[in-house]
Amino acid sequence: MTEQNEKHNSMRGASEKLLDATRKTLHTATFKANQYKRVVQKKIDVNAVQKKIATAHNDLGKLVDDLREAGEKNILNKPEVKELFNQIDTLKQTAVSLLEDIEAIRCETCDGEESTTATEGEPLP
Repeated sequence: MTEQNEKHNSMRGASEKLLDATRKTLHTATFKANQYKRVVQKKIDVNAVQKKIATAHNDLGKLVDDLREAGEKNILNKPEVKELFNQIDTLKQTAVSLLEDIEAIRCETCDGEESTTATEGEPLP
């Protein structure tokens, strides 16, 4: 009987180890998938901001050209021009913030600690 109990306990221990390993693997896979999803969303946001920057640059160029053709002086001191410059600066700051967020997400590890091994442009493991 004791031999049978030892065998049963051994099997239970092996089953528990297998179950723990499966849980850890599933948790890691879920974490990495969520991490990847968050990075992709941030990259989409960065692209949208970059398009807005390009549009603002076009608007600024057109405005400056229109003011120049109208014979305006001190074009860079005009409120409309300053407003577009401020808009561009804000958009650039937003883009930098999003890129920092991406790097922070890439540095996260499954156990909640920060990893120092991720580098810019490095694919997720």
